[in-house]
Amino acid sequence: MIEVVKLTQNHWKEVAEIYKEGIATKNATFRTTVPSWEEWGVSHHQHSRLVAVEENKVLGWCAIAPVSTRFEYRGVAEVSVYVKLGVLGKGVGSLLMDAVVKSSEENGIWTLYSSLFPENEASVKLHVKYGFRKIGYREKIAELDGVWRDTVLYERRSKKQYLL
Repeated sequence: MIEVVKLTQNHWKEVAEIYKEGIATKNATFRTTVPSWEEWGVSHHQHSRLVAVEENKVLGWCAIAPVSTRFEYRGVAEVSVYVKLGVLGKGVGSLLMDAVVKSSEENGIWTLYSSLFPENEASVKLHVKYGFRKIGYREKIAELDGVWRDTVLYERRSKKQYLL
């Protein structure tokens, strides 16, 4: 049975391997190397860091990162979801996305944002399934291995009301 649990430093070796697989696809991120636990940790919220685990093996991970240090944007975060290539299509991404949406709302996040490569159809479908809507397109926004790439922007607004 697959469980979604809090991502801790103890998971980092397996999380980093999944991250590395995503980097190798050239359709998950502009990053070309996996950050250290410390570097990754300071750039992500302490809450809403999750892993999908089956028989003590990490199958995928998700986390959210602030989009700005400005107080006014405290409830806006960028979401990342990565699934081990060998288990794609088995619902791991859905388990993680469902859990991170719930966790983010429990922690005062009112907007989740993603910048996706349009070629990453599975990720686009996952985001749409969880209520993300396309809000924009960035043409040739950055270079990856000498190729200028486009990204599509998606956001999900929480239906919860927050007393701020």
